Amino acid sequence: MNFDLPQDLPDWEQSFGARLTIDVDALAENWRTLSALSGRARCAAVVKADGYGLGYAEVAKTLYASGCRDFFVATAPEGARVRSVAPDARIFVMNCILPGIEKLCFGYDLVPVLASMEHVAAWAHICAERGDHPCALQVDTGMNRLGVTCDEALALAADIARPAGFSPVLVMSHLACSDDPDNPMNRRQLEAFRRVAAAYPEVEMSLAASAGIILGPDYHFDLTRPGIAIYGGRASSDRRTPLGTVVTAEAQIMTIREARAGDAVSYGATAQLERDSRIAVCSVGYADGYLRSLSGSGIPLRSAIKSGGYAWCAGFRVPVLGRVTMDITAFDVTDVPRSTVRPGDFIELFGDNVLLDEVAECAGTIGYELLTSLGYRYHRRYVRGQAGQDADG
Repeated sequence: MNFDLPQDLPDWEQSFGARLTIDVDALAENWRTLSALSGRARCAAVVKADGYGLGYAEVAKTLYASGCRDFFVATAPEGARVRSVAPDARIFVMNCILPGIEKLCFGYDLVPVLASMEHVAAWAHICAERGDHPCALQVDTGMNRLGVTCDEALALAADIARPAGFSPVLVMSHLACSDDPDNPMNRRQLEAFRRVAAAYPEVEMSLAASAGIILGPDYHFDLTRPGIAIYGGRASSDRRTPLGTVVTAEAQIMTIREARAGDAVSYGATAQLERDSRIAVCSVGYADGYLRSLSGSGIPLRSAIKSGGYAWCAGFRVPVLGRVTMDITAFDVTDVPRSTVRPGDFIELFGDNVLLDEVAECAGTIGYELLTSLGYRYHRRYVRGQAGQDADG
């Protein structure tokens, strides 16, 4: 028996409980804005984690068409996928875990980012056997995560006997506190990176990610590498960057319930209604990346952050009632006029009306986690601009 869904299934989009609308024009415009802010530095794009949850193929294809020719991914398989839509771009693999990565690096022309002296030695050995291949060097300027120390980087630059296979096309580091422009650690890391840059005068240098771009020209060097800002997320406490909304997440209303004052909602009966209410029961939950920490009550976070999550319905903000569950979340739509909301409608979880980072704050997290937690049960629609025209592909 064949259980495949027919290609002409009517109302296919309506059969999903939740949907994502991804504005590829806004994505491209955000990258162009960040490129302009990067000044004389070239602007790359970080497209790891499936393009921050939005789909690597459409994201990378859009950015490539906009002029981006440098991409950063976390793993080599991610890089191999991006290569299919960015044929002549440089693709850097930041989580360079050797051995084994060389097969994909050579096969798909990926640039491994070497982040320890063991990586440097292993890569030199690989190149001695297989021939030269570009690499990048990551330097730890104070974050204590990945990278050779500044002293090790300086010693490598001065070592005339260093392996011929070690010839980096890029030296990079990562700022720990760039989202806080006034943090003195930014300047300390900058000065440390400048010392390393002076030892590699013929090699491109990269320090700034999204928030680092906003810190100004001192941090730009040769190549910037924005991530979250491309996707419309807030990278810095400086909110002045003119970036557009890229993704709108919506959930479908399954039913609207009438409940009386004193009734309870969802698991644990932690939400006690203070008035007669109408409740929109929606097809979205933590299995879809709508985090349990957005619950309106019944979780430890509410003792620290009093307000839970909320959505947008027919011009009104509607709060989450009770606990977010795996597949279902309840919203209070009592204040929404009855004539403007009904089962089958979609409500906005985040987008133009409820900003991604506002929702993240209610969940006690950051926009990065919300985007990269989006599950496979969303219908993804790629559109061009406010007119909502379907994108090619």
